[in-house]
Amino acid sequence: MPFPRSSGILLHPTSLPGRFGIGDLGQEAYRFVDFLAGSGQQLWQILPLGPTGYGNSPYLSYSAMAGNPLLISLERLCDDGLLSPEDLAEVPEFESDRVDYDRVEQVKTPLLQKSYRNFRSVATTDQQKEFVEFCKDKAHWLDDYALFISLKTQVYNGTSWNTWDDEVSKRDPQALKKWREELHPEIEFRKYLQFEFFRQWSALKEYANERNIQMFGDIPFYVAHDSADVWAHRDIFCLDEETGKPSLMAGVPPDYFSATGQLWGNPIYDWEALKKTNFRWWMQRFHAVLDRLDLIRIDHFRGFEAYWAVPGDEETAMNGEWVEAPGYEFFDRLKEELGELPIVAEDLGIITPEVEALRDHFKFPGMKILHFAFDSGRDNPYLPFNYDSKNFVVYTGTHDNNTTIGWYEARSEDENQRVWDYIGCSRGEGFNWDLIRLAMSTNANQAVFPLQDLFGLGADARMNEPSKAEGNWEWRYDPEMLTEELRDRLLFYTCVYGRNP
Repeated sequence: MPFPRSSGILLHPTSLPGRFGIGDLGQEAYRFVDFLAGSGQQLWQILPLGPTGYGNSPYLSYSAMAGNPLLISLERLCDDGLLSPEDLAEVPEFESDRVDYDRVEQVKTPLLQKSYRNFRSVATTDQQKEFVEFCKDKAHWLDDYALFISLKTQVYNGTSWNTWDDEVSKRDPQALKKWREELHPEIEFRKYLQFEFFRQWSALKEYANERNIQMFGDIPFYVAHDSADVWAHRDIFCLDEETGKPSLMAGVPPDYFSATGQLWGNPIYDWEALKKTNFRWWMQRFHAVLDRLDLIRIDHFRGFEAYWAVPGDEETAMNGEWVEAPGYEFFDRLKEELGELPIVAEDLGIITPEVEALRDHFKFPGMKILHFAFDSGRDNPYLPFNYDSKNFVVYTGTHDNNTTIGWYEARSEDENQRVWDYIGCSRGEGFNWDLIRLAMSTNANQAVFPLQDLFGLGADARMNEPSKAEGNWEWRYDPEMLTEELRDRLLFYTCVYGRNP
């Protein structure tokens, strides 16, 4: 699809301010949309919205299609009469600059349960009908997810599905029927949470779209092994038939950065089985994600051309092999299903000509990261003078990078001099703004900046450090930081560089 010249901000909703310990889909989300509109932005980029497990990574979700209940706004439930002001008055204080996921869940879950009890007793006929229609429309993923998460939380103490009783892990129909009956109240509660999440998200998306702002989000190429998707669709993943563990695992091979490669542990897709279904699960997944997004970035896009497959008993990624994937066949099928493909390809790292050919065949924009531009020769593909087309998104950095100020402060004087030699004169607004202006000035159709870079924050505001097991995905900003001066400055440069609507 055509991508007009525009710009936007990368901010996951968990990072929004608010008094409930985590960003949500309430008032501050709408205020952020107003800031985007007032500063001439046309994109709000987010990370995957699914319910997260251990480590709180949005890239390791319990479902590829469900929403994260912790993002539900308690204040909007109050506005809808499903909670009372007295209920919210009892909420304890949280740290304002970090998300404590465990504590948030302990506090919010009882209130969400109370809102569900109230919904059952006070919902109007129209609201009840809307809930029934939602459950019917989403049944192809919602039924399995609601049962999966109910079993996980109420029966199996949070353990991975492949350690459950054999008849449940292997989905014996009689066993599943029994548990659906026994867990019916919990299953209905879990469906209600999805109903409220999507109701609130749809209202926010509509508000943004009315202000010429598109929601731009992610589809991770792989899904978590401990997810409703793998449990419910064992036939389309490479799993050991008896244990349910991955027989082939995802990762990337050894390279300059890692002598043993990266072993992610996600199960590899059984592409032959998927082809026999005309890629049905993937088609459903894209439909589900496009219910809540306008544009999609495919994380690890190169997996659609070829993927690194590691035997399930390996402890590193060294002994894997590249296996060709049916990328052309897949995207042809997706185009039949969707028409235009609102897709951006994450094409970072070591990308082969074959991956570039697949990307360019379908005219998917790629990505350019300015943090990568200054530490090799003049043929560095991230240097703006080497951009040979405009069909890509340019970033200062992404959620996996340090903040721009953190990156700058960690570099040597000589390394930073190379950046200054390229950028030239500074306007004295801070190095973060110099790099934002550089991104804005390129020929890229789209330019996106993490909100931390607009604020000029250092390394302690980093969203994710891939090599770090804990402490990621926690950053939040203070509402007072979103000033009119910041809005006006961003609008000025958006107009100067021709990225305003």
